[in-house]
Amino acid sequence: MGTATYTSLEKEFLEYYKQIESYAEAIKLMAWDLRTKAPKRGVHRRSETLSFMSQKIHELKTSEQMKHYIDQLKGSEDEVIRRSIVLVEKDYNKTKKIPVDKYKEFVELTSQAESVWTEAREKSDFEMFRPYLEKIVNFNIKLAEYWGYEDNKYDALLDAFEPGVTVRTLDQVFPKLRDDLGKLIKKVNESNNKPDTSQILTHFPKDKQEQFSLKVLDKMGYDFDAGRLDETVHPFAININHEDVRVTTRYDENDFRMAVFGTIHEGGHALYEQGLNKDHYDTPVCEAISMGIHESQSLFWENFVGRNETFWDQYYELFLEYAPETFKDIPKHEFYRAINEVKPTFIRIEADEMTYPLHIMIRYELEKALINEEIEVKDLPELWNDKMEEYLGIRPEKDADGVLQDVHWSGGDFGYFPSYALGYMYGAQLKTALSRTVDIDEAIRNDDLSPIKNWLNNHIHEKGSMKEPLELLQEVTGEGLNPDHLVKYLTDKYQKIYNW
Repeated sequence: MGTATYTSLEKEFLEYYKQIESYAEAIKLMAWDLRTKAPKRGVHRRSETLSFMSQKIHELKTSEQMKHYIDQLKGSEDEVIRRSIVLVEKDYNKTKKIPVDKYKEFVELTSQAESVWTEAREKSDFEMFRPYLEKIVNFNIKLAEYWGYEDNKYDALLDAFEPGVTVRTLDQVFPKLRDDLGKLIKKVNESNNKPDTSQILTHFPKDKQEQFSLKVLDKMGYDFDAGRLDETVHPFAININHEDVRVTTRYDENDFRMAVFGTIHEGGHALYEQGLNKDHYDTPVCEAISMGIHESQSLFWENFVGRNETFWDQYYELFLEYAPETFKDIPKHEFYRAINEVKPTFIRIEADEMTYPLHIMIRYELEKALINEEIEVKDLPELWNDKMEEYLGIRPEKDADGVLQDVHWSGGDFGYFPSYALGYMYGAQLKTALSRTVDIDEAIRNDDLSPIKNWLNNHIHEKGSMKEPLELLQEVTGEGLNPDHLVKYLTDKYQKIYNW
């Protein structure tokens, strides 16, 4: 961290902030362990420890000392310090409004809830998870009231994940995107030239999937000296600290797409964390500005690179080194078409590019209704299934394929889901901007993905939290949120695959 020009008070503030980061690092390491390695009987004690550590962070963020730094450093001549103070003041004001005992109780609840969710999902039993979810929803309702809002209670929760985006924004953009996707899906369904996926849905040993996934991460530029790949129920990436960014994935030995594209997706998240500006380490600006911008990076790599035909032209032979013998009989182009099949699926993380945003809209509409107390938790399974049938034309027969499939609610993350669809739209806009100076296909053909990675490093990653998400999008792409880029990408790609 470049501290040479900082005043003594600024240095003192950054040392104080480092205490928060130290507690946060311990929490993230324990969270990673809970999701990957921790034995079931250790969960309760771990939850208590997480609660204790979170309380310490709460105390540091809302202390009189922090208020002193905020008051004294607002006029700093250093732009990193000024922006840092803006961020910590916002956090101070929001955190100060939450009673510390309620916050501690919530952390303990969500730590336990994730373990219960895992078991409930395995047993496909929503009623097992329901009491925890009811308490989590009630806390989020109180949280919105603590924080305050102007138009919609859900706005208060959205702001925690996507600053500047409101229900009004989403209710303008999502219906248009849903209509456009509906027209494309109709063309897909009417096509007589559908891909054959039966050839790729064959037994593919987990260890071989892992070996290929590691190769792809390496091609992407993921730094294994600052990370690792592990297995989990619900894939995620997590920055334990700036030099320890871990990726997890999930294997299905009868459908390799889950692990391979899941690893690329989480690898995109990890590249963001590994690409943050080293000069900003240990400052509040050294983190992603929003989950939507974060998601734009993971979806960029998964879809615009990993599902690109040129990617498989270049790396299909490498893939065949790990794939079962039967894959050698599949023509490369037919393989490409098969991995890009458009077909409604129950599981969001298995969804194709075209139907994926519809999964997010289902969750957004249910979350918004829960927080505004228009529906009750007990009715979620039926409401979820109804929306799946309405938007995707399929109806889950068990909770594991429906309301229990995502981990987010067990962690209390209401307001998070819209960032997935926003990230997809952001990513398509970034692809348009990147393509003005970087030829994605040429980089892939050259077996050198660094031009893509470097552009994203320079324009997104290194910016950290110096700008708000929509401000950053405007700066990099020259326009505000525009779903037309995503619709054009999907139209151009899939009219070739489905020959409409």
